[in-house]
Amino acid sequence: MERIIQVSYPESLAHYLRLVDTDFKNEIKTVSLIKLYEIGKISSGTAAKILGISRIEFLQRLGKYQVSLFNYKDESELTDDISNA
Repeated sequence: MERIIQVSYPESLAHYLRLVDTDFKNEIKTVSLIKLYEIGKISSGTAAKILGISRIEFLQRLGKYQVSLFNYKDESELTDDISNA
């Protein structure tokens, strides 16, 4: 089952970002899913599925939004991964 979220925003916001309505809606959806991925609430696969793109394509988009592909909360997680490699 799909649900719809409505977001109110001033028209000037989309204009400021130089986006037409459809592109603005896609941007809000993408940014929301990237943030959920970044904070560890959803997987890259889930985000990609919702966006209708491949997981690889989603991971490639992370750089545009300055989100690391490697989601480490602290240095110890990185150290653990390196020692387990």
